Amino acid sequence: MLDSLRAFAKTLIAKIFFAVLIVSFAAFGISNVITNLGSDTVAKVGNQDISSVDFQRAYQQQINAAAQQMGKVPTGDEAVAMGLPGQTLSRLSSDAALDQMAEQFGLGVSDDKMGELLRTDPAFAGTLGNFSRDTFVQILQQNGFTEADYLKNSAEAAKRAQLSVALFSDVEPSDTATQLINRYTGDRRSVDYFVLNSTSIPPVAEPTDADLAAYLKDKQANYRTEETRGVDILTLSPEVLAAGKTFPDDQLQAEYDRTKASLTKAEKRTIEQVVLPDANAVKIFQDGKAAGTKFDDLVKQAGLTSTSLGTLAKTDVTDPTLANAAFGLQQGDFAVIPGAVGQRAVAVTEIQPGGTISFDDAKAAVQQNLALAQAKNEYADVLDQIEELRAAFKPLSEIADRFKLKLTHVELTPSGDALSAIPDIATTDRTKVEQAIFAAQPDKLAPTISLTSNHNVWFDLGKIDPARDQTLDEVHDAVAAAWTQAKTDEALTAAANTIKGQLTSGTPLADIAASMNQFPQLSQPISREGDGTPVFSGSVAQEVFNGGADHSGAVQDQDGDFVVFKVNSVTQAGDPSPQLKTALQGATRDTLYAEFVGGITQQAGMHINQQALSQLLDMSGAGQ
Repeated sequence: MLDSLRAFAKTLIAKIFFAVLIVSFAAFGISNVITNLGSDTVAKVGNQDISSVDFQRAYQQQINAAAQQMGKVPTGDEAVAMGLPGQTLSRLSSDAALDQMAEQFGLGVSDDKMGELLRTDPAFAGTLGNFSRDTFVQILQQNGFTEADYLKNSAEAAKRAQLSVALFSDVEPSDTATQLINRYTGDRRSVDYFVLNSTSIPPVAEPTDADLAAYLKDKQANYRTEETRGVDILTLSPEVLAAGKTFPDDQLQAEYDRTKASLTKAEKRTIEQVVLPDANAVKIFQDGKAAGTKFDDLVKQAGLTSTSLGTLAKTDVTDPTLANAAFGLQQGDFAVIPGAVGQRAVAVTEIQPGGTISFDDAKAAVQQNLALAQAKNEYADVLDQIEELRAAFKPLSEIADRFKLKLTHVELTPSGDALSAIPDIATTDRTKVEQAIFAAQPDKLAPTISLTSNHNVWFDLGKIDPARDQTLDEVHDAVAAAWTQAKTDEALTAAANTIKGQLTSGTPLADIAASMNQFPQLSQPISREGDGTPVFSGSVAQEVFNGGADHSGAVQDQDGDFVVFKVNSVTQAGDPSPQLKTALQGATRDTLYAEFVGGITQQAGMHINQQALSQLLDMSGAGQ
């Protein structure tokens, strides 16, 4: 069947069919018809349902992938903003359309082939590198699969792979495209150049007061103060109350005796890992373990380098295979276990026992816990008293003294940056506090700012310095420096434009450089990326390649200087490398395959159960 399908794909009729199909995909896209389907069906593609279970599983995979990139699990709103629900539906609908096409062509996977795929999957390898049913079951459970689900999905994926190979395995990029890309990426150029900067031109004249006054008038928005408000700020939270509490040792000892059963520390282990790149390395470690050879000696023998994963508790290790292996070893022992790709050896070099923490080690934590517990009990009463005193127009300085709380004075601008001086106000709360302070009216009691149910902020508004335009006397030096820089930039740009005209008219670059008391330099052959040479970074190297073998110009770099150049020689790329050919072949296949998949998905038609989809997204909530 694969041979006949591959033969059909090479015929003129097939090529015309694919061409028409791809054009129609681009013209019409994929339709999403919102309709009501069964409550357990999120969408329907052709005659195949996408179930709620399938969507939830695939969506969770998208969420996990996003979490690895972001460093945190995205919230539901963030996931929607990133387009994760749409990406999930797109992938599932494409798979469904391909599955139906594979079924039409009679593609399938034998039980023997499925068994081979399962046995050779490194993700399911045990300690000795062979298939482990326990590992297989554990991984399926972690990902929410039953054995039937996994085998069904694997068979469908194998059929889709057969379809891809049959239709696109012989696709090759054209020789013209290969040569163009090879020249684009592989050509190198040497240039004669010199750098035009502020030292290359006469210094600008000293500005007059009239010059500065005119410049300040034109740029006044850059020289305007922000409104500044002087405020006394008081915060109240259980943590703030707890910070001022201390207890005698006998009370701390009593609390320790009462709670010491819960004051335990987890066992920790120092873990080292080395990736085993091939079968020979795996054999060295397996044979060495049987012979009792030390881990470090085997690492040297294999010519590898181990990596320390740190001293970790079992709960700190996110890889369950690694955690179970490491915490099943004796100190100094190691094991060979499956990794993301191939095998790895994991060793435990030190074990820090867990158990009950001593009074001396636990004293600080006991003090903190006791203080926080007492503060939580007192919080509501202290809050009521502060509110009563505020209603009586008592100043915060008096309230702070009465309750032994810290009062902080800040000079606050609309940026809110000065609030960083108050640790009890989190970065995410600064905007709320800043807005309340700038909305307050002088000589009026400021309202309480409630950050949470047990976290409040009060402030007394003092002196207000309104925003205003600064005078020339106040910013004379800054304005003079800015004016001088602006005039220098103008002079440099004018000089660069003059040089461009001279180069265009045929004046040798060496003569231009000599007129400016400079000597041109010859660069090493560079690529479009500049090859890390500072003078050809960014836009400079790109401009060097924007013309032919006689190209010249003056281009501004990231520091504001101009690089004046003329191409000296062009070294053409050699024959395309095998790596480039492979990459282009893969890119060509991927592009055609993506267009093909989009087309058959459009042809099959997708109907979305919007109600079921919305319910699933509401239930997931991602990181909320």
